[in-house]
Amino acid sequence: MSIARSFSVAFQGVQASLVEVEADLGNGIPGFIILGLPDASLNESRERVKAAARNSGIPLANRKLTVNLSPATLPKFGSAFDLAILIAALAADRQLIPPSRTVYLAELGLDGMLRPVPGVLPAVQLAVALGMPQVVVAKDNEAEARLVPGAQVFSADHVGQVLIHCGAAPDQLCINLRHRPFTKTSTDTATRHLVIASEVRDLDIVNGQEQARLALEIAAVGGHHLMMVGPPGAGKTLLASCLPSILPPLNDEQALEATAVRSLTSGADSTITTLQRKPVFVAPHHTASLTSLIGGGTRRILPGAITRAHHGVLFLDEVAHFNSGVLDALRQPIEDGFIHLDRTLGHARLPARFQLVMASNPCPCGRNYGSGISCSCTPMARRRYFARLSGPILDRTDLQLRINPVLGTQLTGTSSNESSEQVRQRVLAARGRSTQRLARFGIACNSQVPGIILRQELPYPAQTRTAIAFAADRLGLSARAVDRVLRVAWTVADQQEHEVPNAADVDVAVQLRQRLSDY
Repeated sequence: MSIARSFSVAFQGVQASLVEVEADLGNGIPGFIILGLPDASLNESRERVKAAARNSGIPLANRKLTVNLSPATLPKFGSAFDLAILIAALAADRQLIPPSRTVYLAELGLDGMLRPVPGVLPAVQLAVALGMPQVVVAKDNEAEARLVPGAQVFSADHVGQVLIHCGAAPDQLCINLRHRPFTKTSTDTATRHLVIASEVRDLDIVNGQEQARLALEIAAVGGHHLMMVGPPGAGKTLLASCLPSILPPLNDEQALEATAVRSLTSGADSTITTLQRKPVFVAPHHTASLTSLIGGGTRRILPGAITRAHHGVLFLDEVAHFNSGVLDALRQPIEDGFIHLDRTLGHARLPARFQLVMASNPCPCGRNYGSGISCSCTPMARRRYFARLSGPILDRTDLQLRINPVLGTQLTGTSSNESSEQVRQRVLAARGRSTQRLARFGIACNSQVPGIILRQELPYPAQTRTAIAFAADRLGLSARAVDRVLRVAWTVADQQEHEVPNAADVDVAVQLRQRLSDY
């Protein structure tokens, strides 16, 4: 009887856990058993491992092989354990002596080719953090693995190359690279980048809508959530798609987190070569279910749209058509920047620090704007239309804006509009001022300032305090709404290069928080 070990990584949500792969060769009826709560794709690895070993020239021993994935109480999913299982099985048969404390992350083809797997970046981050910097991955995952500082990456196209790295005799092996799996060419990559770029647009194509453009700039400076209500064709979706183009680039920590989420959620077919520096733009359809938006599942907890939008923009178009329970589920992640999901088989904490942008028509027919004389909806129909947008959700939205149609003279005018790059320069300068002010609190932007710091630590002139109190009494603002007006006032002050908010900055903040319930 002999036993050997190797290491791999399992995921529950976005939480990575080190898995010790134990292989035991014993006497008895020949067979291959995998223990440790494997799913169907992991159970199928038995045939992939046996075929890959046989076609590489070192077949598995015809004995009873038991593989245990420890901790055994943690559910395991996917094909990323294939290579670790094969290395442990051959080491148990004493056909090789693999390097100690090495993490293996690759799927096996039947001919022994190594295929890429999702989640390599967070898996390598975990390995380095645990003092196991040596990782073995498929060639297509090499660039992604090398994004982690301190990682010692060995990549290969075929399992035979890995076996030689682990001490196997080269003359025993059969390394056939003629049937290499399909990989993306530069043309495919360019096409994918073109598709992504088409979702994010430049502000120079937006005619008119000066107040909406200002609100978009304020949202970018302070990281504020935005709600736009207006008739069809007024430019709500276009404005929302322009927001990522004026946002500041992600810093190193944010880029690592965003790229790790992308690695887990985009699948093995996504080739990641650089960190995600640009904020992502995620726009789920209004028929999206609760699970698809916030994440979850029965056995395996998968990230949802709010996690895919981590450090980016989550755009809910036609928000009045979303299920009310789905929208109300956004309350906690909007406040906390993460969401806790509890299921029978486990618990996961998923990151969800996103910037929410919502857009809606004013009524079912979409014509209830201005004087409203062209609207054919009854008051009850208009009330029901907005009933799905609960008060708590609107209360958590810093900027609330009515948008009217663009005038014909603005659409046909010849004057050029400000580009995203011009606006972005102002956003970067204003964000720099807020970052310098909030650095001592460890806060990134104005929208994240806690109420106690907002009221007690930051200075206000007497006129500003009077303006805030007057606005709160006149508009009947809740305590949360007052805090949000203060945050927006600070953002307006940063954008206007004021040291502290003045009464005019408060007035602008109030104007950008209109009463949408009056529709």
